[in-house]
Amino acid sequence: MGKLDKIPGFGPSDPSDGRNLWDWESRYSPGATKHILIEAVYLGCLLFITPWLLLAFYCHAPQNAWSHLGASAQACVSRYGMAWIGGMLGGTLFALKWLYHVVARGLWNLDRRLWRLFTPHISAGLAFAIVALVASGILRIFDASAMHSSSVVVGLAFLVGYFSDSAIAKLTEISDTLFGTSRSKEKHIPEMAKGADSIGDGEAGLAPPTDSE
Repeated sequence: MGKLDKIPGFGPSDPSDGRNLWDWESRYSPGATKHILIEAVYLGCLLFITPWLLLAFYCHAPQNAWSHLGASAQACVSRYGMAWIGGMLGGTLFALKWLYHVVARGLWNLDRRLWRLFTPHISAGLAFAIVALVASGILRIFDASAMHSSSVVVGLAFLVGYFSDSAIAKLTEISDTLFGTSRSKEKHIPEMAKGADSIGDGEAGLAPPTDSE
């Protein structure tokens, strides 16, 4: 394959995916198709499981696993469990959108597999941290009492999971406020480090796809 001179556009900007009319066959080898299918099944399973896990935490199910906890402990486990799963749901949807976009554009590669596998779980951890910070009053996005609402917790966790790069930027601001700016930021950054990927940078350094795509 020749050098890629231009990254294909997304959505309406390039609806042909760089193909001619009636060109329908896959451009990927059988081996690559197998790896793509593995990733698609993995993310599809997460997408199927997360709503059921949210329902389980909301309903405190199974009941025998919650019976030995007090009311306050049950509320705490439910809140942070939904925060974790809500973030995972957002990260899963983000990874799925990137998967089908890069496959269609011919930009899929095996080296990015770890990014697609771990993004939902990193998003879950970030959502958990953000909800905990809001509930503590350190991060004043909402009033801390709003974290007693299940819908607010899940909604916030989903947004944090989907926009995980923005969440990381906000956590960086908080850490700088609490602990001071790291002296390492004053050091010279090598040229090759400037292109390093962030958690939510998507595939191939492209801007995230919009909801209309």
